[in-house]
This record gives sequence, C-alpha cells and structure tokens, in this order.
Amino acid sequence: METEGIRMPLLGDPFPELQVQTTHGPMNIPGDLKGSWFVLFSHPADFTPVCTTEFVAFQKRVEQFDELGCKLIGMSVDQVFSHIKWVEWIKEALDVEITYPIVAANDSIAMKLGMLHPGKGSNTVRAVFIGDPEGKIRLILYYPQEIGRNMDEVVRVVRALQISDKQGAVPAGWPENELIGDRIIVPPATNEKDAKERTANYEGYDWWFCHKPLEK
Repeated sequence: METEGIRMPLLGDPFPELQVQTTHGPMNIPGDLKGSWFVLFSHPADFTPVCTTEFVAFQKRVEQFDELGCKLIGMSVDQVFSHIKWVEWIKEALDVEITYPIVAANDSIAMKLGMLHPGKGSNTVRAVFIGDPEGKIRLILYYPQEIGRNMDEVVRVVRALQISDKQGAVPAGWPENELIGDRIIVPPATNEKDAKERTANYEGYDWWFCHKPLEK
C-alpha cells in the first residue's frame, strides 16, 4: 500500500532490512533476530509521559516475552544519546531498568515502516510490528500519539500467533472467548464429505463452526 510516498508494510512481507544504531550497539534487523520472534515498537519521542508509561509496561512483561521466545526492540527518531539518557532517567526516577535495545531511527527508516504519517508532524506514531523467526511480518498495529498501548494485548497476540501456526485459528478475546473459552477453531470444511464428518469428529455449533481443546 502506498500513501503519499509512504510504503506501508503488509502482513506476510519480509521485514525490511535495517542497519541501525541502538542503545546496545549496532544491529541488523531482522538478520540479528533470525530464529526468534520479535516485537519492534516505535514511540513518538523520549522524555514524554505516555511513552514512559509504555516503556515501563513493556519492561514489566519482559519475562512473559522471554517465555515466548520473543525479543523486544524499541524505536523512535530520537538520537541514541537521548535514548541512553532517558533509560538512565527511568532507572533513577522510577527504579525500572530497561533491558531491551532502543533503535535510534532516522526519517528514512521510519518511512520504510510507515511510522511517519501525514498530519502527525515529525514524530513517529505508536507502531507495533511482530515478526516471526523467518523475519516475516505477522502483525501490525498503529496507534495515534495520544493513545498508549495495551501491552497485555501484545503478549496475547504473540502467543496466539504461535499457537495458530500449530493448532488452528483462535477466537475473539482468546483465551477467554465468550463462546468457546480457550478452545481452538477447526478450519471450516471445504467439501461436502468433510462437512458431514465435522460435527461427528468435533464439538461445535455447525459444520463450519467446530472447535477443539487447546493443546498445552
């Protein structure tokens, strides 16, 4: 998708190759992350209240992301020295140590990822890119600058993506769906024979809406 010269990445696309400077040193994204799930999230600016709450919230969930084999990377168009100073401030003022790297992006990098939107000034929007171990983009979220993200939702969708790859589709609000709880949706039948067998082999409401237990 092209929007006034901005190339918006699409689901299933290879993540654009980026050579970046971070608070942990130079990094190649996604090359240095091959074999791992990752969440790259952008923020409008360092030393701003909403962004500070987001960085603390991500850090509080680092262990959950680690359990999923998923790495976190922050990003904005601030320079790396600003990132470093902000991380120091968060540690000193809030007693939270940010352990994931923060990318010092430039406008070219931000444009590649559709993080600079017309009408929103020179700051990056709150974008979330989830990449898989092959470096492909699996999920994209864009939030306006005024709205902080829900990090529990980011944890949830990483887990859901991993489960859906192996077991099937997940319902709304999974794992607490109003109809089937944490169960997994069986792909609908694509021929009459399978349709007739669906309700005999699985629980469900109809042959096109069957579900099975989540494999732990």
